[in-house]
Parts: sequence; structure tokens; C-alpha cells
Amino acid sequence: MEPEFHENMTFLARIRSSFPSLHRAERKLGAFLLDFPGDLASYDAQELARLSGVSKATVSRFVRRIGFANYETARRAAREERQSGSRHFLAHAENVPRKSQLATSMQEEVQNIARTFGHIDATELDALADKIIDARKVWLAGYRISRSFAEYVYWQLVKVVPDAAIIPQAGESLGEHFAAMQPDDLVIWIALRRKMANTDSVLDELQNLGAKVALITDDASQLDDRAQWHFRCRIETSSPQFNHASVMSLCHQIVTRATLRAGLTARTRLRRIDEINERLKEV
Repeated sequence: MEPEFHENMTFLARIRSSFPSLHRAERKLGAFLLDFPGDLASYDAQELARLSGVSKATVSRFVRRIGFANYETARRAAREERQSGSRHFLAHAENVPRKSQLATSMQEEVQNIARTFGHIDATELDALADKIIDARKVWLAGYRISRSFAEYVYWQLVKVVPDAAIIPQAGESLGEHFAAMQPDDLVIWIALRRKMANTDSVLDELQNLGAKVALITDDASQLDDRAQWHFRCRIETSSPQFNHASVMSLCHQIVTRATLRAGLTARTRLRRIDEINERLKEV
């Protein structure tokens, strides 16, 4: 029996659903693509056939068997799924040679940082720094990998601004914090791939509340006018993991500029924190 496909089925789900009914050569290609789905997004049919060890005709039959009209349609679907944030699509069958992996990784990291800041106006960073200092309260939020960057910014800003919070904590809902927000607050929302399904609802609610929003995403996201500041970071890499160096660099710029903007107030607060920690024997 032919598998039944639905429009909302992912590229990989189609392969898994079809796998039991595939012929031998098609199954070989299916197994290859389950390991390296990004290769269909990156290469033409002839190159994919060479990499997987099957014929070009097998590639054509395979994409029809998993519910696509032709190779280009399947390729578009794979590219869209790659853009959704799956690390699985980053791996390729032809890996970078081991002896040049470090150099390649460093080059990609530098390129990602350069490309990210090439699209950021320094005046935007300065305006955000001013808002951080002037805000009644700074709220920081992020899920999954984004949470680690929200925590980094929080631990730096808590030494500079009088009131900052990272939300939600374990067992809490966003509503408990959103209900306390005021129009002169600032929310720094980090939503890197894969971002949570509630991101759009969150931005709509923050817009309704009137709080200012600084949004940090990867560059696969479209500019969002619900945020007063939207910084998009390039995180692409040839390895099986995203490279978040540009995100960390951006976070560093934000906290550094806010600290410099705070001037004497920040220095006084930092000195007082150190003095108290010394008395409490926490340093």
C-alpha cells in the first residue's frame, strides 16, 4: 500500500513513512537522506546520485515515491525544513577533512560575525543601551538554546541596572510576568532556531502591553516590526551544530554598551556589589 502524505508532513517524515515500501535502491537512498537530508537541499539530482551510490533514475523515482512531483519540489521542501532550524540538515556526506576542520570552523565563525554586524547599525545598539538604562525593568527571555544567551545577558546586566529578571523560571507561566509589565519596561526576547511555537503570540501580546521589545533571532527570520529592535545573527556552519559565535558577540556588545552608557551609576553599583560580596565572603 502506498503511504498517504499530507501537506504538513515534514520532508523527513515522508521518508520514514515510505521506507517499508521502498525498493532496494530507493531504500539505500532513503537511508542516506535520513543521515544527510541537507545534501538534497544542497546538490542537484546527479550529484546526490553520486554521493548516495544510486542512479539518477532512482533519485527521480524516489522523490515521487515520497510524494513530490519532481526533484526541485522535493529540494524546496528540504530547504524550507533546513530553514526551520533542524541541525540534522547541517551534516553532509562529504565532510571537511579532519586536518582542516579547525581552520574551516574558525573561518565560518569570523564570517558569521562579520556578516551579522555588517547588517547592524551601531546607532541601534546605542539606542538599545539607552533604553536598558532608562527602563523601569528589563525582562529577559528565551527557550532552549536561546535561554543560555538570555541568562548571559541577565548576569551581566544585573550588575548594571537596578531591576532585571529572566523569565519564566521553573514552574512559572509567562502570564504571571506579562501581567506585571508596564509600557516603560524593556523585554529582550531571544528566539533562535528552533524557536518556540508561541513566539508570534508572545510578540503580539507584548505589542498590546506597550512594552519595548528587542528581538534577537538568527538570520533565517524575517524582520519583525513588532519589535523596536530586531537583530538577526548568522549561525550557519558546515558542521552538524550551529555556530552561535555571532549571537554571543552581539550579547557582549549589548551589555558592554549598556555598562558604558550607565557611566558613574554603573561603576558605583559594581563597586557596591563587590564590597557587599567581600563582607559576605562570596568572592
